[in-house]
Amino acid sequence: MIETAARVLGFLPAEPAHRLTVGLTRLFSPLLPQAPADDPRLGAHVLGIHFPNPIGLAAGFDKDADVPDAMLRFGFGFVECGTLTPKPQSGNPKPRLFRLREDRAVINRMGFNNRGIESAAQRLARRGRKGIVGINIGANKDSADRIADYAIGFRRLAQFGDYVTVNVSSPNTPGLRGLQNRDELQRLLYALLDVRSSLDRKTPLLLKIAPDLDEAALDEIAAVVLESGIEGLIVSNTTVTRPASLRSANAGQAGGLSGKPLFEPSTLALKEMRKRIGSRIALVGVGGVSNGADAYAKIRAGASLVQLYTALAYEGPGLVTRIKRELLQCLARDGFACVTDAVGIDAA
Repeated sequence: MIETAARVLGFLPAEPAHRLTVGLTRLFSPLLPQAPADDPRLGAHVLGIHFPNPIGLAAGFDKDADVPDAMLRFGFGFVECGTLTPKPQSGNPKPRLFRLREDRAVINRMGFNNRGIESAAQRLARRGRKGIVGINIGANKDSADRIADYAIGFRRLAQFGDYVTVNVSSPNTPGLRGLQNRDELQRLLYALLDVRSSLDRKTPLLLKIAPDLDEAALDEIAAVVLESGIEGLIVSNTTVTRPASLRSANAGQAGGLSGKPLFEPSTLALKEMRKRIGSRIALVGVGGVSNGADAYAKIRAGASLVQLYTALAYEGPGLVTRIKRELLQCLARDGFACVTDAVGIDAA
């Protein structure tokens, strides 16, 4: 039934289909069955947390923390909400979300549309920590001090998340990616660590980076991250590049490209970052994951955890169970006793 609903929603324009999906998920959440317990071989201890499996829902689906617990019921090991900004904002003009069906991809230029951190905080305060939920924070487009925006978001929301992700890599907020530059990144991370030092709960802090970084930029980010002592990196956000292989009529739309065409560049960036930082901090692999083999490749490239989103829009929520089953098959084929044994094998 759920898979049929997903196919029907595929006939609607992309953004209305997404809004309806979240609304229906929220409405029917009490009726959703709980996914079966995960095979112990998929368990992973990362960020000081035990994850029942390494497959997570990336930020962007549940922007306003409306349905984290419902999404966990589909078998995700964790769910990341957001991106959330201090003030509500409507985002960029519509249309701003485009399917590339032939390429199993999506282009978005949403622009951090969300109802603001206070609205999300009230919902997150009511959920009761029934599973692992991360919170992705950003800055308002019109902010005069973007670093202050991140500090506000972290201070307000850290108490509700198992970890917090700092999103400086969206291509849809002008100038935001400049925060990946060495000096700005140092200022940002140390400002957030100062905030954390004043809080009772030391929520793990992760940084989400772009896939479009050159060798020098990767070197600088690795150095700043290791020096700062934050707990993790998410590699990667959407890309502004457009592979020549794209076939869809929407391929020329402005915005960030996600889905299958992002798999190779994001996995390469992940492997390169693993070579720079080793196992000193946790890496989360994102970009183009649509089956168990893709998730396994991210893990072998250095990811302790893996996230997906775009493939879910095409395949429906049954994809999560299939990926976990296929991942177990990959582990068994290669003689790994558990998923953590395969982390970083290809980046050694």
